[in-house]
Amino acid sequence: MSGSIFTSSIGKKMFMSISGCVLVLFLTFHMCMNLALVVSDEAYNAICGFLGANWYAVVATIALALVVVLHFGLAILLTIQNLKARGSIRYAVTKREQGVEWSSKNMLVLGFVVLAGLGVHLLNFWLKMMYAELQGAHEIALGSAMVAPTDGAAIVRFYFSKWYYIVIYLVWFAGLWLHLTHGVWSMMHSLGLNNQIWFKRMKCISWIVSTLIVGGFALCAIVLFLQGNGILPYPLF
Repeated sequence: MSGSIFTSSIGKKMFMSISGCVLVLFLTFHMCMNLALVVSDEAYNAICGFLGANWYAVVATIALALVVVLHFGLAILLTIQNLKARGSIRYAVTKREQGVEWSSKNMLVLGFVVLAGLGVHLLNFWLKMMYAELQGAHEIALGSAMVAPTDGAAIVRFYFSKWYYIVIYLVWFAGLWLHLTHGVWSMMHSLGLNNQIWFKRMKCISWIVSTLIVGGFALCAIVLFLQGNGILPYPLF
């Protein structure tokens, strides 16, 4: 019986929902951390210093990476399983099903968009901050300047001052928002909030949560871009 929990479709959806919940909580924390940079570079660097290359931050990063692998691995398995179950029926569908959102039919595609954006994000920030600290680097190249890997504010401001990175990140945020709007609803549905009373409430909650998280990320990126190009004052307040 215990084995069936891990191998059944319901079991996979349950673990996918739990891993998704962990990722939503992390995104909420990360968004709040980014908003600290809008207020104060010192506050942001203080948070970076608390995390940095400390053992607990490294352990949390490894655990988070495993959660990401679990979440997307289960998404691929469930997609393959659903395609096999539908067989040739899927080729007979020629129009959009009524009441079915585009995002719900393209969650795997959106997931790959999110993964691609995550790859860019890791190269820009994790590689130059935590990884550089773990390697014992005291300075990293940032354009023509050299900065400490602990100066997270300078690193983030450098990348978010470039218009092409803003475009990349805004596309990423759009994909993340679409993924979350259905994902948060699906998570709550799989965890038992699936009656008629809660159906519309869950939809509303998923939109609010997704918009707050992604909106916070986008606001931070846009403010930093405008500051980096002299359009908004620095500091903002």
